[in-house]
Formats: sequence, C-alpha cells, structure tokens
Amino acid sequence: MSENRAEILTGGLVLAVAVGFLGWSMQGRSSGGAGSYELKASFRSVEGVTVGTDVRLAGVKVGTVTSLSLNPKTYFADATLSVREGVVLPSDSAALISSEGLLGGSYVELQPGGSPEDYAAGDEIEDTQGSVSVITMLMKFVDGGGSSSDAETTAQ
Repeated sequence: MSENRAEILTGGLVLAVAVGFLGWSMQGRSSGGAGSYELKASFRSVEGVTVGTDVRLAGVKVGTVTSLSLNPKTYFADATLSVREGVVLPSDSAALISSEGLLGGSYVELQPGGSPEDYAAGDEIEDTQGSVSVITMLMKFVDGGGSSSDAETTAQ
C-alpha cells in the first residue's frame, strides 16, 4: 500500500515539474501582446525564418516574428514583426534577414535610419533585404563569380 502511495506522489511530482517547465519555456514565446507594437515587412526570401524568430537591433532582441504569409500578387513573403514598446525606429529604417554564422540560425535585424519621423504601429518597413543562401554564395565562389564569367565565355 505504501508503495502505491510513493508511486502516485512521484508521478504527481514529475507531472508538476513538467507543467512548470512547459510554462517557463512558453514565457519567451509570447506573440507580442501588451507592451509591443507591430510592423509589417515584405521580403524576397525568408529562408530560415519562422514564427517566433528573434527581431534584433544592435544584437539585442527587441521583438519576434509573429506571422509569415506569401503575398500572391508580389510573390514576396509578408512578415509581421512584434517590436517591444519603447523601441522607436526612424521611418527610413531597414529590416534584413541575417545569419548567426555559417551553421547558426537566422534572425531579423533592424538597422535604424536617420529620419526625424518614426514608424507607428502597423506601418510597413519598405527597405528590406531577404536571406542570402550560403549554398548559392559558395557555388558562385567555386564557379569564379557565376554569371560574369559566363558572359565573358559567351562573348568570345
């Protein structure tokens, strides 16, 4: 009888720890909410970026990507970025998809501009740069520059 009680208590403890860990892990994954505002951006390619990806300014996390969708008219990826309240961005700021390194993940980097006017909630960042494929860059390097050498060969 005491063995059953010990097993039940141990199982309950394990379950409580699992629920606590799940709650703790979800704290950093909040999708905006209070204390943030949304900006829109349209990228040629969002390779490596998913919902929940960090939005960083000067290497500091200031928000997350809250949605991604394909624009059927432009064939660009439309992203919604949730930026922490208090982070004020000039209206000529840029959004780039950057990589943490050769094998690291991707994130959205915000580069502030110099405009006296600031983005308001719901505004769209016009100056964007999509992700760069490392494989494509390596192939261009191995090929000796890619299209420029092909043009020279064709001209001869």
